Amino acid sequence: MRFCNFASGSSGNCTYIGDDNTHLFVDVGISGKRIEAALNEIGLTASDMTGILVTHEHTDHINALSVISKKHEIPIYATKGTIEAIKRMPRFSAIPDGLYHEIKADRAFMLGDFCIRPVKISHDAAEPVAYRLDNKGKSVGVITDLGKYDDYTVNSMKDCSTVMVEANHDVNMLQVGPYPYMLKKRILGDKGHLSNDACGRFLVELLGNRLENIILGHLSQENNLAELAYETVRMEVTMSDTPFRFSDFRVLIGKRNERTELLTV
Repeated sequence: MRFCNFASGSSGNCTYIGDDNTHLFVDVGISGKRIEAALNEIGLTASDMTGILVTHEHTDHINALSVISKKHEIPIYATKGTIEAIKRMPRFSAIPDGLYHEIKADRAFMLGDFCIRPVKISHDAAEPVAYRLDNKGKSVGVITDLGKYDDYTVNSMKDCSTVMVEANHDVNMLQVGPYPYMLKKRILGDKGHLSNDACGRFLVELLGNRLENIILGHLSQENNLAELAYETVRMEVTMSDTPFRFSDFRVLIGKRNERTELLTV
């Protein structure tokens, strides 16, 4: 199994997960041109893609959905609420109904070589989900855009080999930053985004012998720094009572304008 994050942040999100036979997107929130270029860099084209897994309808997760899906007839998988929300947006009205495939949280389905489990998340969208993908004894999780986590969330992502988790903001930077009060309140709320500290605490719950790679994603450009996110998460792990050390795992940062390296899981 292979994993590559093409972009992560409020300006756009797109992740590739695949193997020799099945090639999947989790979200397509950057331009079609950027997606094609990133695919070419890892030896693929959009015509190779098996499906698009959509987490929710916010534009930074579906920006290229119409262009990519229509041009290459790539099936779209999303919850009923997400599909209905996308259909209400004029710029996506030309997507043929036949490309949409309704999925449900906690109901696993097969797509090529992958068993895919949508996972409920708490975010201010119609019916958002994260995704866990299982393939030949390995699991990958992509979970961003959530204001809180609980035992259900932890159990859903436990024992993954690679996990991409949101480290959206530093609370102090957000509180003193230029955002309007209501936007700050939204981000800090239960349907907003995970802070660096919360991300670190969440990861402590996920650490285990099977985990190899951690990708910190959806960092805010205005309210975070890559070095700050990394160090905050490292300190949360170091100060916890987990038997694992931060150095036991490979930790990458999902960036806005460049892809991560292609990971073999």
